[in-house]
Amino acid sequence: MGKEEISIKGKTIDINAIQKIIPHRYPFLLVDRITEMGEKRIVGLKNVTINEPFFQGHFPGHPVMPGVLIIEAMAQVAAVGALNLKDNIGKIAYFTSINNARFRKPVVPGDQLVIEVTIMKVRLSVMQAHAVAKVDGVVVTEADLMCAFVTPNEEK
Repeated sequence: MGKEEISIKGKTIDINAIQKIIPHRYPFLLVDRITEMGEKRIVGLKNVTINEPFFQGHFPGHPVMPGVLIIEAMAQVAAVGALNLKDNIGKIAYFTSINNARFRKPVVPGDQLVIEVTIMKVRLSVMQAHAVAKVDGVVVTEADLMCAFVTPNEEK
């Protein structure tokens, strides 16, 4: 993870920069690009392909992206924004709650998830956010997320 804030004014954050901000790696890195990042709003993309390892078993002959992984992708987009803040650089974001999750349509290979996250509150080392995932402008999943920022090895 990086030690300095990454600026994205007028540009996107690519996969290389994302990997400097959050600790996730293949096969669990579920955000491909950040297209917008402000103080309260982050927008990210996840390109869903048949090559994803989870499609081998979910479901054979009828591939559907697991809802829990859509929620994880939303959390990773939120984490890119939150872990890029000066006070959180080098930390890890742990889920503390997921509320009001709604799965409206299946996500399948070939879809591009556009994940829009609104930071509702950041207090001390806890963040509350509302996330919406869309495919072709249609809401497929939404949830209220809460996470805590922890310095690695501090949680013991």
